[in-house]
Amino acid sequence: MNMFVLFIIALLPIIWLIVAMSVLKMPGWKACVIALVATFLIAIDIKHMSVLNAATAGLEGIANALWPIIIVILAALFVYNLTLETGAMEKIKAMLAGVSTDKRILMLLIAFGFGNFMEGMAGFGTAVAIPAGILVGLGFDPLIAVVTCLVINSTPTAFGSVGVPTNTMSNITGLNVVGISSKVALIQLVVQFLIPFFAVIIMGKGPKALKGLIPFIVITDLAYIIPQYAVAAVIGPDLANIIGAIVCMVVVILLALKMKTPENPEYMVETSGKKLDINAKDAFIAWSPFIFIFLFLLLTSTLVAPIHDFLSLANSKIAFYTGKNPATLTFYWIDTPGVLILLAGLLGGALQKAPFGTMMRVLGRTVASNVKTMITICSVLAVAKIMGYSGMTSDISKVLVAVTGSAFPFISPLIGTIGGFVTGSGTSTTALFGAVQVETAKAIGANQYWLAAGNLMGAGLGKMICPQSIAIGSAAVGLAGRESEIMGKVVPWTVLFTVIGGIVCFVFPLIGLI
Repeated sequence: MNMFVLFIIALLPIIWLIVAMSVLKMPGWKACVIALVATFLIAIDIKHMSVLNAATAGLEGIANALWPIIIVILAALFVYNLTLETGAMEKIKAMLAGVSTDKRILMLLIAFGFGNFMEGMAGFGTAVAIPAGILVGLGFDPLIAVVTCLVINSTPTAFGSVGVPTNTMSNITGLNVVGISSKVALIQLVVQFLIPFFAVIIMGKGPKALKGLIPFIVITDLAYIIPQYAVAAVIGPDLANIIGAIVCMVVVILLALKMKTPENPEYMVETSGKKLDINAKDAFIAWSPFIFIFLFLLLTSTLVAPIHDFLSLANSKIAFYTGKNPATLTFYWIDTPGVLILLAGLLGGALQKAPFGTMMRVLGRTVASNVKTMITICSVLAVAKIMGYSGMTSDISKVLVAVTGSAFPFISPLIGTIGGFVTGSGTSTTALFGAVQVETAKAIGANQYWLAAGNLMGAGLGKMICPQSIAIGSAAVGLAGRESEIMGKVVPWTVLFTVIGGIVCFVFPLIGLI
């Protein structure tokens, strides 16, 4: 069969997802289940895969989705929901809002610092909804608040939900996870550095808002980028956003207290938020679930080899696929972020005096409210595995190589951006296109880790304009019904960042920066 015909056939599940979710406005979980059925049938009828092999390939994807990906997502969202239940989140909000009366500084602290922290901890819309809601409560224009948060919450997606998208890329492609995360931090460097400047411009309705604040922004920027890069390159993706954001928030608070910034009535808030009497003990208890998550993940990382190696002994190795060259999945039953986050949440909830029954109810509600998300992720991972084992991924890669050749790296982030727009998920985008990027890299002699990183960056950029992200943001600030207006404000930034990302992806290897 002609190479281009096979290319079109292999693309059919992806084309379906684009049409179903963007044109037909079909719920993501339904569209993904249909895509899975279509992929299964194509693998059997066109690629001559046996029913058993296709079924076990899909089963491998589902198992990979459930553990460790979905367990991390559910655990992270449980911790967030528990802080809402106990009232701890209100105290956290009040502490953040009391730092300054300058809207620009509050935006950098809440949308950039705390927003990136929430992306690292939980992801899935929390990094847009929570900061945007806080900013509106402080008197920010709702439209500007949500647009600013959407722009900021682009590049952190790759390390969101305790590194799930990057870990998924490793699981899908077999590449070393630290190798991928270090390249992600590098490829995003230019866009990541520009984001706080653009955020201030958006918030201040023009470049005039930068006046007198550039040194503050540069220091804030570097306080996030440097530790994020160091963690990504040494430890991996799990703590990259979290540690970067913690350092960033501390630096912003210290700068706000010590560094003189020009007082401009145009950017002042009348009040720095609801005043609460919060002492050091109350602050520790409010933040305790997040503190425990940080400590547990750090102490079980490869930096503390004795603990990491001991806990890693509790594992099971299973090969699901019944065809040739099956992958062997390793399930770590204790030393996995989902279990550690869940334990941290339970411990933090106990400190916040939440009864065990209450915590179980919150956990139950978290699971129940995310069933559709679970179905979506399981379906997409199953699609990815069937496409890989059946040769559909290779069919796509061959044509991309034939059409673009050595120029492919320029469009590598664009492919991820399309995936992010369609799926609204860095994880799902990775599952759909991660193997395609790596297969294409092999064919053109490019660095596989670099193009995997290009896909991850693009996924975050696409999330800025995906309907799901915009709906979450608009609901959080009371702008339901104005989603198209929000999208119109965000699209230019997505286009700009995608072009910059493509240039970086293409040029950095040429000048020896990777």
